[in-house]
Amino acid sequence: MAVVTNEPVLKVAGLTLHYLTRQGEVKAVREVSFELARGQSLGLVGESGCGKTSIANCLMRLLPDNARLVAGQVFLDGQDLLPLSEEEIRRFRWRRIAMVFQAAMNSLDPVYKVGQQVVEAIETHGVETTVAAARERVARLFRLVGLAPQLMERYPHEFSGGMRQRAVIAMALSCDPAVIIADEPTTALDVIVQDRILRELKTIQQELQMCIIYISHDIAVVAEVTDRVGVMYAGNLVELGDTAEVFRAPLHPYTAALLSSFPRISGEKRPLATLSGEPPNLIDPPPGCPFHPRCPHATAVCREEPPPLVSRGSHWAACWHPLDATLSPMGQADASR
Repeated sequence: MAVVTNEPVLKVAGLTLHYLTRQGEVKAVREVSFELARGQSLGLVGESGCGKTSIANCLMRLLPDNARLVAGQVFLDGQDLLPLSEEEIRRFRWRRIAMVFQAAMNSLDPVYKVGQQVVEAIETHGVETTVAAARERVARLFRLVGLAPQLMERYPHEFSGGMRQRAVIAMALSCDPAVIIADEPTTALDVIVQDRILRELKTIQQELQMCIIYISHDIAVVAEVTDRVGVMYAGNLVELGDTAEVFRAPLHPYTAALLSSFPRISGEKRPLATLSGEPPNLIDPPPGCPFHPRCPHATAVCREEPPPLVSRGSHWAACWHPLDATLSPMGQADASR
């Protein structure tokens, strides 16, 4: 098990992000808060377009020109990253926080050897070392992610999809970051390779005591590799808690619907549940609870007022009618814990 300390390495508070488009202002992320302690892993799950990748890009400060940070703070080692200049953020990006992007296995430059590209990442981001030391470091990283060091001399087209994904993970680890964001790290890989890479990532995290944020639409993947899970819907973080607790007893109806849509490999067979309707238009989101147009428990208050936060210990949800009716409202300040 990972050794988790109480002091947060990463703290996100009230993050709100919009995109300016021709159709209008897309409210992509709305007042998202969470914390991540050393050695802890967090999964962010939800439907496509719910804001997961937007959060990741915001943490990395890799936003497109039409993005507008409306509010919020992102503290890494006590430093708020959002007000920093581009030159200042480069001291944190890759060295303290790194990212494995979606379809990252296709991001390697085809005309350079794979090992050379990882060495370049080490040199570019200011890690003080000689070329020989950098190459030795890459060899160690290759062994760590399950690649033979001699593969450093090969080109990306000589790697399989799983090997390229491992090489990109090695690149993300190259500067010893405190936090790694893995955005759909096993996309387009077969299930056997997916399982191997996820197990390797979990082992690496435990050995190096890093924080990892897994972003996925596949809630089963998140269940396998995370300590805590956050459920996103329409730009909102609607539920957050220990992974086992969220899977055992979800508080939010949307979380319950997600869990009901996946088949079980044990126990009595049952039909998979479906969720009617579609995610809301984030240019003009519905008032009140964003989930109310699709929620079977919605009442008049859900359609009119933003939901309160209710909690069961460190497990909380934003809902007027949580699935545990004994819960009482909690304070906004406690939401990220």
